[in-house]
Amino acid sequence: MDDMYAAFMGLGTPKIAHWEHWSCPDAETYLTGIDYYDHPKLCRERLRERYPQLGLGIPADDTPIERPKLDLTGDSSDEDEEGRHHVRWGDGVTGHWDWGKQFRNAEDVFAFSPLAQGDFTHIPVVESRDYSSEEILYAHFRKNYPAEWETAQPGSASSAFFYNTMFMWPLLTFGWELFLETCLDERFGRLMDEFAEINRRVFRTFAKLPVNFVICHDDIVTSRGPVCSPAWMHKYVFPRYEEFWSIVKAAGKEVIFMVDGCIDAYADDVMACGARGIISEPYSDYKKIARKYENCFIAGEGDNRVLMRNDPAEIRAMVESMTETGRMSRGYMMTVGNHIPWNVPPDAIQRYLDLSAELAYR
Repeated sequence: MDDMYAAFMGLGTPKIAHWEHWSCPDAETYLTGIDYYDHPKLCRERLRERYPQLGLGIPADDTPIERPKLDLTGDSSDEDEEGRHHVRWGDGVTGHWDWGKQFRNAEDVFAFSPLAQGDFTHIPVVESRDYSSEEILYAHFRKNYPAEWETAQPGSASSAFFYNTMFMWPLLTFGWELFLETCLDERFGRLMDEFAEINRRVFRTFAKLPVNFVICHDDIVTSRGPVCSPAWMHKYVFPRYEEFWSIVKAAGKEVIFMVDGCIDAYADDVMACGARGIISEPYSDYKKIARKYENCFIAGEGDNRVLMRNDPAEIRAMVESMTETGRMSRGYMMTVGNHIPWNVPPDAIQRYLDLSAELAYR
């Protein structure tokens, strides 16, 4: 079995594996001595030799990558033709989360029918595709896996991923402000019922895929905790999690829940709905989860704010604390939960990786 499969299943190896969210080209140059932009393939090949635990893909060829315009101009942000600002991200610039801009008011929201729409290909909801039928969905997702795979490969972390497990559907479709304005209206229930029917098609499709895991994303919390009340979540979201996840679990697949923010208030609910574990951000109490759920999967305790400060003693203390949690749960993975973005000091990243290689053993 591969290391990620072992961690997902709570069978983690003596060396604690990594699952990193990575967007730092300058660190790749620093760690390899090969310019990421001039030689992207050579750089990644060397990086894989030195830090295979990152699991980063290798480009097909060594065609140079254009350097980010914001690096060349010295500006901190860029404005597009619509007057929207973009900032540096990875080896480029951010997109723009202008969700729900086609909805002007609450009446527009309540006049909308997700099921009548069906095809979300041209509606920006992250998971923008045609949901009109399971046949269409299966054709879309099945092409992501080798044709010869009739079933999931034993011991592999092969997975399907879905961003809009339930909560994200209305948030992305209508936008943040209109979501909050309308979500307590009794008419909102019909919209959630229709989004749920769309997701039944998705999860029935996932049940047929040759994968061992389904990674389900929903940002049901912020860094300070829940967005909506427990009563609202237990009415509209958690019963659907339990239903959807039971569909794929009946097909022999396990569910990994991915969420930004502090999941403490809802960790028990997520686990009760059938998740194998949770990947979140460092605002959450991972030791509490590890103590309560024996060898559950957990990841995301590492903090990029510690890396940004680049204090060697603080970075060592963070790795030691992460290792302590890893010894509490064989499902634990080393993960900087709030991302390793482009502006983290490369030497701080190297210190984190090298200390993890030295200390992160069960």
